[in-house]
Amino acid sequence: MSLRVAAYFLVLLGAALPAAATEKPQLVATFSILGDITSRIGGNAIDLKTLVGPDGDAHVYQAAAADARAVAEARIIVVNGLSFDDWAARLVRASGSKATIVVASLGVKPQEGDRGHDKHADPHAWQDVRNVMAYVTNIERALIAADPAHAAAYRANASAYRAELQSLDAEIRSALALIPSAQRRAVTTHGSFAYFAAAYGVTLTSPLGTSTEEQASAKSLARLITGVRQTGTNALFLENAADPRLMRQVARETGIQLGGTLYADALSPKDGPAPTYVGLMRHNLKLLTGAMAHGF
Repeated sequence: MSLRVAAYFLVLLGAALPAAATEKPQLVATFSILGDITSRIGGNAIDLKTLVGPDGDAHVYQAAAADARAVAEARIIVVNGLSFDDWAARLVRASGSKATIVVASLGVKPQEGDRGHDKHADPHAWQDVRNVMAYVTNIERALIAADPAHAAAYRANASAYRAELQSLDAEIRSALALIPSAQRRAVTTHGSFAYFAAAYGVTLTSPLGTSTEEQASAKSLARLITGVRQTGTNALFLENAADPRLMRQVARETGIQLGGTLYADALSPKDGPAPTYVGLMRHNLKLLTGAMAHGF
């Protein structure tokens, strides 16, 4: 057989190979922050769909038909864990998906949170940058196991991202160290910043527990307002994925001006102030330190 004929048959054989042999692995991430973290590791080697997009509230997510199809076809599904996105397990069962489930928070030491009158693990572990380094490792390992052909790219992407996160963690610590400890206080809409508070030495309180689905009682709201007045807290913030009415009431009752919008559970759209996880943390840091240092 001539080289020309052999080459012709190789072309035909390549054309006959199933598309799945050359397709990128399909991944699903449950919400925007996790989607961004996953995309930084997978890069151009993966096909990623995020279920709850920018400014979306994963606490109250309702699955669409397109989401069920994406889950059914996915090779890997990345979830936060810690009961943040338990609805993903139900969606996997309902769709018949055979995907590998990656719990990004695996190995993270959970903070205790409140949900109504119950104590439980606070799911907002990404608010401590060091925890996101653990997320990166868990996602990296899953991608390498599922797609070893691109292992070198996944390792390189994860290594570069970890270095960026280490710099971010140091940046947050340095900025907050300039604020006197007595002034490192703020009030946010719901209890999504406990990891940030513990990691970076600030006091953050809220009228709600760790879920935006909760309702504040009159007693808890009155206690919060009294605490704000007594401690001299001058930093009150809205959150992008939460109802603003409650914090506006606190602002009216205390006479303290709202300091802007923090991003807790979701990124902003691409043209917003927090389109990536790193951007989210820097945006929040700028608002918090500005309010704590100077007030409004």
